[in-house]
Amino acid sequence: MSDKDIRALHERLAERHERRKERVHDGLEHVRNSLEERHKDASHPLEIIALDGVFRHESHSDIPAVMKPKQIDGTYRHGAMLVPEEIDECSGIAVFGRVLKSFVFTTDVVTIRNTNADAVLAVYPFTCQPAITQALLLAAECPVFTGVSGATTSGGRSANLAIQSEMQGCAGVVCNNTSTPETIESIRCHVDIPVVVTISKYDEYAAAQIAAGASIVNVAGGKNTADVVAQVRAAYPEIPIMASGGKNGDSIRRTIAAGADAITWTPPTIQQLEKELMDFNRKQESETEQQPA
Repeated sequence: MSDKDIRALHERLAERHERRKERVHDGLEHVRNSLEERHKDASHPLEIIALDGVFRHESHSDIPAVMKPKQIDGTYRHGAMLVPEEIDECSGIAVFGRVLKSFVFTTDVVTIRNTNADAVLAVYPFTCQPAITQALLLAAECPVFTGVSGATTSGGRSANLAIQSEMQGCAGVVCNNTSTPETIESIRCHVDIPVVVTISKYDEYAAAQIAAGASIVNVAGGKNTADVVAQVRAAYPEIPIMASGGKNGDSIRRTIAAGADAITWTPPTIQQLEKELMDFNRKQESETEQQPA
């Protein structure tokens, strides 16, 4: 290959590299716009600044700049799924010395690996399986709370699964709202990690479930969550409460004001995010093909 051919090859490679950089920049711009759209309900809008291809997230809040945490992100790995900023306004729940304010409600290991939530709430509509629990613990960089009791699984099996989950390294176990007080009591007697009891409304049965051994109450009451949180807080002034935050910042603040110490957050699915990215890529390819040579 002659010097002329080598120079021509270098020029082609440089042009290809520039086109790739432009596509990466356009893709990052699309993600930035998506993040801004997801946070549009927040009272303090996000300012997202691209530095060396990495997005930095800053909030226009009253917190002095010196008190804000210094951000460190990777070139390829950056927090694309950030929990709503309003969650920082709650007091949090200290579990073994670690303060947990945000719980991401998912069993998707990709989401777990790419979110900044303080903990994982891994509850799914099947019986607890240690192999799944181990996979979640392997992927997570934060505490994992796994479901062990509900309509499908109860009694001695739930207690055994709770013991197994503790031995595997879970930070806590979760009992669904269908768990009986007897099952909750049995679990509480066998493990030394928090027992989270989920309720959807506060009544005599929920009170019996809490009294059976709840370390933390998880309120999942849909649109009535804030009201249920207020009822539980009135009955149990000192018990830690986590609750679903709803769809926007205002609902999160209402839930916190009602007495929630921590918030559970349901992230967008990987399928939703992938569809947005693929739609964007297809659009870019179509525009590139239509450009004159």
